[in-house]
Amino acid sequence: MMRAYVDSDVLIWHLRGEEKAAKMLRSVASDESVELWIGALQRAEVVFFMRENEIAATRAFLSLFKTAAVTAELVDAGGDLYRRWHPSHGIDVNDAILAATALASGGIIYTLNTKHYPMPGVRVQRAW
Repeated sequence: MMRAYVDSDVLIWHLRGEEKAAKMLRSVASDESVELWIGALQRAEVVFFMRENEIAATRAFLSLFKTAAVTAELVDAGGDLYRRWHPSHGIDVNDAILAATALASGGIIYTLNTKHYPMPGVRVQRAW
């Protein structure tokens, strides 16, 4: 099973009602060889900023994804990626840890911010 990691930008656009996000997620989810995943920090980016009236719908939506745990090994690998790529590409901590997660599992990242994942070996796909 291949892991498809969905970046927070795509999650947020879906929650805002962007049809392109919904179409992309339906397309990826329809592939029986793919599992939908999010990183723990991408989940946090969504959950920490939802409004009170969005809680139930947001949690229901996020329940469609498996959430990858952040381990010490992923933090260390993400730190290496951050130090290498932040100066030239402006990646943040969340991007670095998601990239490390995708590298460790052989997964692919779906995002609108492909420039945040310039690392060799990281499989990244523009969401739309």
